[in-house]
Amino acid sequence: MKKSSLHILYIFLITIFVFNHCSLQAQTITLNDSLMGLDTRLQTKFFSGYVWEFKPKLSVRNAALINGGIYGGSMIGLYAAWYQKYPQSRFHTFNDWEEWRQMDKIGHAYSAYTMGRYSLGLWNQTNLSRKKKIWIGGLSGALYQTVIETLDGFSSQWGWSWGDMGANILGSSMLIAQELAWDEQRIQFKTSFHKMNYEDAVLNQRSDAIFGKSLAERSLKDYNGQTYWLSATIKSFFPDSKIPDWLQVSIGTGVNGLFGARENIARNTNGYITFDRSSIPRIREWYLAPDIDLTKIKTKRKGIKTALFILNALKFPAPTIELSNSKLKLHWLYF
Repeated sequence: MKKSSLHILYIFLITIFVFNHCSLQAQTITLNDSLMGLDTRLQTKFFSGYVWEFKPKLSVRNAALINGGIYGGSMIGLYAAWYQKYPQSRFHTFNDWEEWRQMDKIGHAYSAYTMGRYSLGLWNQTNLSRKKKIWIGGLSGALYQTVIETLDGFSSQWGWSWGDMGANILGSSMLIAQELAWDEQRIQFKTSFHKMNYEDAVLNQRSDAIFGKSLAERSLKDYNGQTYWLSATIKSFFPDSKIPDWLQVSIGTGVNGLFGARENIARNTNGYITFDRSSIPRIREWYLAPDIDLTKIKTKRKGIKTALFILNALKFPAPTIELSNSKLKLHWLYF
């Protein structure tokens, strides 16, 4: 569904709110025998010589209220910005698996993963047990997306998509599984975007019509400019190596040549063809690039740490190898 990436905007707005209220407290300590004297109730996690103290700052009740308020507020905003503009219908399902070369499904998985990751950061401020935090925070993304999918089910132009739901569960499962197994996100879900411009004026007009004219609209709607990445932190898998702990290797995927959900043909209400670029191939693209785990950058400033945590949902621009149409291409800098 073309609007799936709209969820990303709400995720970032939600994140800014959450982490303005719930910040991590850091301090440097000497790792010697005095460490044994620390309160055993203190929950700690080590990042490059720093101990990040997850001191309970929120009651479970307040954490639930904040989550509920954020979810409810974002749902109201999403309904007003999107669903209210389109006709409603009875609840129904819709098979959109063949649309947009499944890029919207990847967007759903990304949104569920990122939303859950941010929610987990909030629940980490409570005194719940480790597993409860993981499950509640991790499932928050899928729950948020399920509410959106329900709204889709009552929209006449779309419908409840089992493909979307599967992607939502996949994104949350990726977060939960890594936390349970490793207590960290060794493989992180990220995204990037660049605005597409074509030499063909007709293609630019078509893009303006279906994806919007502004950069903000394009970043949310134009799958041709979106890329989704899985960035693996190498040091996490080889802890005894001398590899920098911030260095990642990233595999990405995107598409090109999509000027319609299922085909590059558009028709008016009378069925007459108004746009036909069926000759343009609708292709899948693959990418390989280095990346940076921004959360591993050392800083004592909570504001900077928060900003790095938020920005880590984005792929860092870097030299990139592209594979598409069975051809390799090198980008000196790709985002």
